[in-house]
Amino acid sequence: MLHDTVVSTESGGAKDKKNPNVDTESDAAKQTDHNGDAGDIPNEESSAIKNKKRHQRWLRIAVYVVSVLVAQSAATLLGRQYYQEGGHSKWLGTLVQLVGFPILLPLYSIPASKKKFATNTVIHNQEQPPFSKLALVYVTLGLIVALDCYLYSVGLSYLPVSTFSLISSSQLAFNAFFSFFLNSLKFTPYIINSLVVLTISSVILVFHIDSPSASTQVSKQKYVIGFICTVAGSAGYGLVLSLTQLAFGKVFKRVNFKVILDMIIYQFLVATLATLVGLFASGEFRGLQAEMKEYRTGKASYVLNLSFAAITWQVFSVGSVGLILEVSSVFSNVITVLGLPIVPILAVIFFHDKMNGLKVISLFLALWGFLSYTYQQYLDETNSQPQHRNSDALSRDSLNGVSEQVENRTV
Repeated sequence: MLHDTVVSTESGGAKDKKNPNVDTESDAAKQTDHNGDAGDIPNEESSAIKNKKRHQRWLRIAVYVVSVLVAQSAATLLGRQYYQEGGHSKWLGTLVQLVGFPILLPLYSIPASKKKFATNTVIHNQEQPPFSKLALVYVTLGLIVALDCYLYSVGLSYLPVSTFSLISSSQLAFNAFFSFFLNSLKFTPYIINSLVVLTISSVILVFHIDSPSASTQVSKQKYVIGFICTVAGSAGYGLVLSLTQLAFGKVFKRVNFKVILDMIIYQFLVATLATLVGLFASGEFRGLQAEMKEYRTGKASYVLNLSFAAITWQVFSVGSVGLILEVSSVFSNVITVLGLPIVPILAVIFFHDKMNGLKVISLFLALWGFLSYTYQQYLDETNSQPQHRNSDALSRDSLNGVSEQVENRTV
């Protein structure tokens, strides 16, 4: 059959040489519509479809970005309001961040994407990892996430929400630090600059202890505890990101949207169970009913506050997963950090936090570190694109060479 195809192609070529006008007339016919107007109608339709799909994709990305920024800000403010209006339970504040994960389950109905997720690893074996390895990854990361959320709850209960958010921006620096050891991240000048600037941005807030805030009145000791817990929580979040990247490269043999969704769902499931154990083991569950009665704005407000906090955290998760699906995990993390400086501005409006000179300096340093880190990611993406194009070209050339050899042998 291959021989017949080659012969037919050659004979067709001979006919074309004898009748050069055939192709010209055929092309003219293709480029003329029923009104006699020139134009390649199929190409125009194909281009219109591609433009429509491109616009729909960017619309989805915009929706996901807005979801991340709005939900993250709202969830943080609702968490602070819970403590400001009379809430005391750190474990309940942790549970609210995790318990809404079932809202992600409908995402499994999304058709499998053809998009490949790069893990910076050459894949030699595409077999499913053994259950023991998967369980170890999910349980380890889930326990770290539970501890991380608890530390954030302690920090949010003792610190003004603006200070809390500014310190949390250091998660980028911790992510780069852990990735240096776990994922062989190269320390470029922009990464080093981001590390130094974000560290200074957090450290200078230590000197903010004596400044009272309208949203929280705590002792110096509790302020220091909140500061340490928030820094530790940011470090834990950076560690989770680095370990997740390591797991994608070393444990999972192929990375797609389902694998990413599995990672998030099972992490949250383990973290939720661990938080429930902490809630009951600590005895805090005994005081929840009295806490609800003593809540300053009433029982209904208490329930609504916690419910909307849980929902907004999962809207944030949906937006993050959507950005991973449409763009990349790096872009999702960058958008997450971009939303942190928004919270201090909202805290001034809703909680009347004071933005003194140190906080303003910390805010600008956080933005500087964020831009430095983002620019390095942009350079990495730009440099990787020519490599992908070259590899694709080499693959096409090799395939063409093989097909030519097969045709020559058959002929």
